[in-house]
Amino acid sequence: MASGTALIYDEEMTTHKLLWSDPLCDIEVPERLSSSYEQLKSYHLVERCVRVPAREASEEEILLVHSSEHLEVAKSTQTMNEEELKRVSGNYDAFFFHPNTYRCARLAVGATLQLVDAVMSGKVCNGMALVRPPGHHSQRNAANGFCLFNNVAIAAEYAKLKYGLQRILIVDWDVHHGQGTQYIFEEDPSVLYFSWHRYEHQEFWPSLKESDYDAVGLGRGKGFNINLPWNKVGMGNSDYLAAFFHVLLPMAFEFDPELVIVSSGYDSGIGDPEGQMNATPEVFAHLTHFLMQLANGKLCVILEGGYHLKSLSESVCMTVKTLLGDPVPQITGEMAPCLSAVESIQNVRAAHKPYWKWLMYEDTSFLQNLSTKSHLLKKANANPSTEHESKITNNDETVKVERFLELHMKNILFPVPPIKTATTTDSKGSAHLLPVPIHLVKEMDKTEIKALVSDFYADLVKEDKTLLSLGSMLPILDKILKKEVRNGIAESPTSVSVAVALRHSVRFGFQRVLCIFVGDMQIIPNTEDGKILVIHICEKEQSGKTSSKHYISLNWKEDAEGNDFFPAVLGFILPVAYSYQPNLTVIAVGPNRSLGITGISLLFALLQGLAESRIFAVIEDTEINVMQSVAKALVGASIPHFGVYVPPTQEKVNKIKILRDQFQQEWKMLQCSVKDGISRN
Repeated sequence: MASGTALIYDEEMTTHKLLWSDPLCDIEVPERLSSSYEQLKSYHLVERCVRVPAREASEEEILLVHSSEHLEVAKSTQTMNEEELKRVSGNYDAFFFHPNTYRCARLAVGATLQLVDAVMSGKVCNGMALVRPPGHHSQRNAANGFCLFNNVAIAAEYAKLKYGLQRILIVDWDVHHGQGTQYIFEEDPSVLYFSWHRYEHQEFWPSLKESDYDAVGLGRGKGFNINLPWNKVGMGNSDYLAAFFHVLLPMAFEFDPELVIVSSGYDSGIGDPEGQMNATPEVFAHLTHFLMQLANGKLCVILEGGYHLKSLSESVCMTVKTLLGDPVPQITGEMAPCLSAVESIQNVRAAHKPYWKWLMYEDTSFLQNLSTKSHLLKKANANPSTEHESKITNNDETVKVERFLELHMKNILFPVPPIKTATTTDSKGSAHLLPVPIHLVKEMDKTEIKALVSDFYADLVKEDKTLLSLGSMLPILDKILKKEVRNGIAESPTSVSVAVALRHSVRFGFQRVLCIFVGDMQIIPNTEDGKILVIHICEKEQSGKTSSKHYISLNWKEDAEGNDFFPAVLGFILPVAYSYQPNLTVIAVGPNRSLGITGISLLFALLQGLAESRIFAVIEDTEINVMQSVAKALVGASIPHFGVYVPPTQEKVNKIKILRDQFQQEWKMLQCSVKDGISRN
């Protein structure tokens, strides 16, 4: 499998700049690129990436998407004087030409295609291209919104042509709607386009009716255009995650793309004067981590917008760190989507119900009376402030956010443990079957383990053979708890081992330990103090134990035809886990498991975004195939294969719905419709 992360940057792209005064365009500055690159250097990320040179795209490549008239106009600007440039720029909405704009735009397209080639040829696994001018607003025949050529759309057409791809996912997390990309692909079922964007009921630029949730595509492309409109400012980390859990990820896994391209605008981040959103840089690490689980890891991230230089550059670094495989920082903020976000999510799900199997049995209905309508009236009657006043406020705000981010990044960034994955020398002889970069830990001395058990775990440990397996399990767990290794895997009879591991972690000082247990669980820990949350996945309800806030039983038997576990993970387990925000995740595979290897792999892949990627796996000692699959996922040697997507039965969808109804007041990330329960506004 390909490894490594490509980084493409060419200083030449900073020569495109505004030569006259234009308050609409003055935020699109060359420093957007240079400050992002400098920040990458200061985190020592540049030297860890595979450097791929940019190149100029050919005219033929640009014509894959754009008209020859558009290309000729762009070419003609190279020899124009300032007056002529100003006149031509005036023909477009929010765009400026410089004599070097055409060359920079060709470099931006070429850099994007270089990244697609590096990823598709297997030279690297993924990568990021820092490009200017951006692309997602430009249309077949027109520049628009700082964009001359549509870099990402050209890349998708190029990948289809050169590599014969039939399914490409474009994720546009810029705060503006990429209407250019939508127009290019709205009749094309081979490209699934997802965009969230500030909309405010069509009040916010580009102020188009077709940016709303009901624009689902045209003709054969119906269902392949997903618009998630944000109808108010101030959206935060939990709103973005909810959009991924309840809209994008279920569609993406069902679509099963062969390549994922991100229109990566960071104006949806905190402090941006355009977006006015509150999402902090680490949310982009989480979003990137989720997208890395698709298309066998083939992910190309292409810069679009982002106009607060500190917020932009920190967010770029969070994205690149994640592409490189670094642990994902703990997400911050209250884990509850706001009412307006839930309303938008509900309407998108309702609009797309006719086109997607995963929505077939979901309870979806359109909402007409949105909570944000009244905000618009207030806005219309407000006194408009003068431009000069708003400039002063903006400058103050910029400095304030800079200071906040200085502190915030120090708080969330942590030293990466020197070792990624550990197991013990006594893995019943199976250690040699595990992937190579796995660290072997010496097991605990028998006297030491006896003393520890008699002091703290005597009520759990009844047999001598359990002592042996604890002797090989606890040293791995200790290394995770001390942050010397990132994750670990132990082969052990699960029930007693897991009970001891959970108590041991809490004793060590961990306040929130998430345990996902697959199979029969003989010893159910006490979860009343909230320090442990158990999600128990088993075929039948275990007698004598009813679900409560911190012990949830999910009765599930995997489909024999393929993997139907996606809705359970995306629609229930992940939202609960993110609501809880654990600082350690324990995943156990016990006897009589009701999930196959593909379902188990899905859990490991998606839950690595939590708890700074600290995962402890405890696998029943007869399960060597599961051991190998889990070890691969933890080491990051390859993206696990999640099997053939199978839509869930009506009965299973109802199970998830019942659990969602039962727990969404406690675990608010479960909310995906308003009639189910209103969250904070």
